[in-house]
Amino acid sequence: MFLKKLSLINYKNFSSANFGFDEKINCIVGPNGIGKTNVLDAIYHLSFGKSYFNPVSTQNIRHGEEFFVIDGEFEKKERDEKVVCSLKKGVKKIIKRNGKAYDRLADHIGLLPLVIISPADRDLIIEGSDTRRKFIDGVISQSDKGYLQNLLKYNKVLAQRNSLLKYFAANRTFDSTTLSVYNEQLHDYGTKIHLTRVHFLESFIPIFQEQHQVITGGNEEVSLVYESKLLKKGLIDLLERNIEKDRALQYTSVGIHKDDLSFEIHQHPIKKFGSQGQQKSYLIALKFAQFQFIKTQSNTTPILLLDDIFDKLDEHRVAHIVNLVNDENFGQIFISDTHADRTEEIVKRIHQSYKIIKIDSNQNSTYENEEL
Repeated sequence: MFLKKLSLINYKNFSSANFGFDEKINCIVGPNGIGKTNVLDAIYHLSFGKSYFNPVSTQNIRHGEEFFVIDGEFEKKERDEKVVCSLKKGVKKIIKRNGKAYDRLADHIGLLPLVIISPADRDLIIEGSDTRRKFIDGVISQSDKGYLQNLLKYNKVLAQRNSLLKYFAANRTFDSTTLSVYNEQLHDYGTKIHLTRVHFLESFIPIFQEQHQVITGGNEEVSLVYESKLLKKGLIDLLERNIEKDRALQYTSVGIHKDDLSFEIHQHPIKKFGSQGQQKSYLIALKFAQFQFIKTQSNTTPILLLDDIFDKLDEHRVAHIVNLVNDENFGQIFISDTHADRTEEIVKRIHQSYKIIKIDSNQNSTYENEEL
């Protein structure tokens, strides 16, 4: 699968722009603030129906405008797929596939598998558990529609249970029978989600450790630990044991929405004991593992977006990454960088065709092609 053409109207800093891409490697270069990352984010938007960097959809509309349109032409398994994502202020976002709008955004997830590696990934290390859960859910959901549906249903019931707890507190009342209905539903959906996460990590962790060994030369011991109270007790038991606590807090304090991942290096939290280079290597390995997992599960090679990933990496680690992507396992790759010469020097080591796309301050794009 690869993206052939991309058209942007009023998306972030672009008033109007059109791009044509190589089916292997595309390097988007230019100074900081020029919109390189915004091009990658537009591609991400076509895959997931949302921005990777700004979840508030209206804030992705160019300042002073009322709407944006992202138009992409893909080729997948020798078939053309035209995907258009558009948003107008005050109106629900619309995603169309080959001219037909989706009734539900969830139906689009997985059609265009994609993995992004970005400096923003550091949030996975420094932010709270919610960020890491979203990572797990995002990987699984691209190839498991049932998991995504269970997650949506769980979150809906969770919101209803939380509203009920607030109602009890506000009205100084309590109805255990009504609460038990929500407990049973959360247990049903939550148990399925938990088991899927367990099975996913059993497959994913060895892939991650293998990728990390390749990037670092095997000099660092890393681990990825799943933290969940459901590993010791069933969710229905946890909910019943914590009823008084939940009533006091007015929200549900236990469940799969509290699960976490522990990122460790040499059996210590990488957040505290890992250097910037080690943290970056850890995250890149995590994303390459995501790529390999999705490719295996979906039987489609995902598009890979590399946003400014060569910064803060020594030559040794850059060489290992180049060796990773210089492999037929990878398909179309997009690389953004402020240093055009550095990028071209790196991609020349990857024996694939490539295109250099230079963006200037007037949003003009110039192309340099290299066919191998």
